[in-house]
Amino acid sequence: MKSKGYGAIREQVYSDRLPNGMPVFVVKKSGFYKSYAFFATDYGGADRRFKYGGEWIDTPEGVAHFLEHKMFDTEDGNALVTLSANGAQPNAFTSGGITAYHFESTEKFEENLKILLEFVSVPYFTEESVKKEQGIIGQEIRMSEDDPDYAVYYGLMKLLFRSNPARDSVAGTIESIAEITGETLYRCHKIFYNPSNMCLVVAGDVEPESVFGIAKKVLTAPRGAVPERDYGEPESRAPAGVRAEAKMEVSEPQFMLGASAGWPERGETRLRCELTGGLAAELIAGESSPLYIRLYSEGLIKSDFTGVFESVAGIAYTLFGGSSPNPDRVLAEIKDEIRRVLSPQARVGAEALLDRVKKAEYGCRIRSLDSFPRVCSGAAEACFGGYDFFAAADILRGITAAEVFDFISENMKPENFALSVVSPGTAKPAPGL
Repeated sequence: MKSKGYGAIREQVYSDRLPNGMPVFVVKKSGFYKSYAFFATDYGGADRRFKYGGEWIDTPEGVAHFLEHKMFDTEDGNALVTLSANGAQPNAFTSGGITAYHFESTEKFEENLKILLEFVSVPYFTEESVKKEQGIIGQEIRMSEDDPDYAVYYGLMKLLFRSNPARDSVAGTIESIAEITGETLYRCHKIFYNPSNMCLVVAGDVEPESVFGIAKKVLTAPRGAVPERDYGEPESRAPAGVRAEAKMEVSEPQFMLGASAGWPERGETRLRCELTGGLAAELIAGESSPLYIRLYSEGLIKSDFTGVFESVAGIAYTLFGGSSPNPDRVLAEIKDEIRRVLSPQARVGAEALLDRVKKAEYGCRIRSLDSFPRVCSGAAEACFGGYDFFAAADILRGITAAEVFDFISENMKPENFALSVVSPGTAKPAPGL
C-alpha cells in the first residue's frame, strides 16, 4: 500500500486499489482504542435517472434509501443483529449523493469488517420482504412529514431548484416506494454497488495490510461501468419561488433561507469552492460576525442559528436557518449585510474578521480529525469527488480574501435568496410541498 504523511495535521494515510480497481484507504490512528469502517457507494437519493449499458433508466423516488434498508437482510438472518452481537455498533445512511454502511468496534474488528463487506456485496431480497419494508418505510415517511426540520428544508429546496432531484425527499413518497420491486433493487445494486463506484475507508489502530487483505479476499466482483447521471436541466441562479410557509405544531417559527451557487464537478477546485463557501457563510452571519451578535442580542435568532455551504447532485447552495419570531426580518438583515460587506468602506473590517474566521475554521478542521465518522465520510466523499480530503487544512490557509468576496458577489446575490418558514398553527402543507 502507498503511504502518505500530512505533517501539518499529523495524519498518516495508507491507500491502494484492489485488483478490481476499488480504492481502499486506512487512516492510521495509533493508540486509539476503537476502530471504524466506512463502506460507501457513490449512489444517493438524487440518482434516479442514469445511463447504463447504453440505456437510459428511470427509477422511482426513494430506491437508494430503500436499498440501504434491505441490504442488512441476509439469507441467514440480519447483518445488523450479527454485527451487534459481535460487539460492533453498526448503522447506515443514505443522503442525496451517497449511501454508506459503517460500524465501530473495540474488539473483533477484522471479523466485523469481513461481515460488513460480505453483506453489502451480496444482496438478498424476497418479494415478501420488499412488501413488508414498504410498510416500514411508509411509516418513516409519514413521521418525516410531521418533522418541522424536514418541512422547512425541502420547502427551501423546492424554492431554489425547479427540477433537480435533490429537491425531493431521499426516502421518496408513499406512492413512489409502492413502485419499488425486488427486481428494481437487484438491478440498482448491480449498477451502483460495483467496485468502480465504491470505496472503503478505515480509521483506527489497525494494520493497513490486514485491512487490504480482507477486502481483497471478500470483494472479488469484477469492476463495472460507472453510470452516467442525469439531474435534469441546468438550474437558474434565480429561485423558482421566493417564499413558502407551512403551518405545524411548533412553539416558534422555524426557517431556512438561502441562495443557489455554482459548483465545480470534480477535483481540488471543488474542495476549494466548498471551503470558500463555508468561509463566506461564516463571514456574513457566523457566530463571531457583527450581524450574528446583533441579531442574537435582539432576540431575532437563537443559539440554533447556523449557516452552511452544501452541494449535491450537480447543485450547490448557501443556507442559513434556525428559529426566529420574525424570519422575514432575518432575511432582510442578511441581504443588507451582504451588501454592506461588499461595499468598499467595509472591506478592511471584513478582511480582519475573515482572518479570524479562517483561523477558527482551521482549528475546527484539526479537531474534527479525531472524529472517525467525520474522517471516514469526508475521505469517501473526497474519493468520489476526485480530491484529497486531508489537503483541506492547507488549502484553507491559502484561500484569499478576494476569493471569498468574489464568492459572495457571485453566489450570494440578495435577489437570489428564498425563504422557507414553518409557523405555529394547524398543519397545512406549503405550496409545492
